[in-house]
Amino acid sequence: MTASKTPALRIDGLSHRFKQHRAVDDVSFTVAAGAIHGFVGPNGAGKTTTLKVIATLLEPQVGRVEVFGTDVIYGVRHVRRSLGYMPDHFALYRQMTVAEYLDFFGAAYGLRPAARKTTVHDVLQLTDMYHRRDDVIKGLSRGMQQRVSLARVLVHDPKLLLLDEPASGLDPRARIELMDILRELQRLGKTVFISSHILSELATLCDSVTIIDRGRIRYSGGMEQLLSHAEGEDVSFELQLAVPTPAVGERLGALDGVLEVGVDADRPRNLTLRVDPQRIGSGTLLNAVIAAGGEVERFQRSRRHLDQAFMDLTEPGVRS
Repeated sequence: MTASKTPALRIDGLSHRFKQHRAVDDVSFTVAAGAIHGFVGPNGAGKTTTLKVIATLLEPQVGRVEVFGTDVIYGVRHVRRSLGYMPDHFALYRQMTVAEYLDFFGAAYGLRPAARKTTVHDVLQLTDMYHRRDDVIKGLSRGMQQRVSLARVLVHDPKLLLLDEPASGLDPRARIELMDILRELQRLGKTVFISSHILSELATLCDSVTIIDRGRIRYSGGMEQLLSHAEGEDVSFELQLAVPTPAVGERLGALDGVLEVGVDADRPRNLTLRVDPQRIGSGTLLNAVIAAGGEVERFQRSRRHLDQAFMDLTEPGVRS
């Protein structure tokens, strides 16, 4: 499937204030169509305000927000048809069965009875809730209710999904299963914009990420670039040799741009290199290893954990 050249989401200079509190301050970023994009920030950073503006629940006071090229102010009806918003604290009609609940929302979106029946069947299958279709919602676990809420978001077949903390309160198995559902939705062509505090799962799920702190964007771009290294920082590589070769460490240590060579005392085949990426590249490093008689089994750039990148890019302190 070819991704659309029009971004799923474009935000340009968005600012929003509540009385004297500036919740969002000159925010700009884009989300590519077909991506799973993480939206990360401390409590009070401006995530929910941004999500509500995208979902047309708040009008942007300053700046422009577009969903697939349509302005959220001037094309509000079209935008609402294009997206599905699942808030952190979702409301369910708990006396209904799962199927009744989804049928109700299908009717609200104007689907005819035959189309509603097909749609409800499809979204229940996709969220693995078909076997619970006749269960009353109030008797379901939080994880099952979360799936019902996600199924409701899918009833009108939106192209962009806005998910605010969808894994909050779920047990590990339920979180893993939810992540699998989101990957399947991406495979089906959906764009998924997910706000979450579970950083480890975002690192493996998302193609790209935006980090917001105190209403301002600290990073927006590819997940791989963020986890590889921050701009201006040293870069680390992990090297594993077929057999210990002391000459390799000596040869690497003598290269301009190699700042440190570490050898694992318990596993002497494993070396860690810290380099200045402006002065030396991976090709030169590999050539030096081969020239020193080393046989490479594994060579890769070390990845930062997302939580470390998050701490590096955000400021300490309690948010009001």
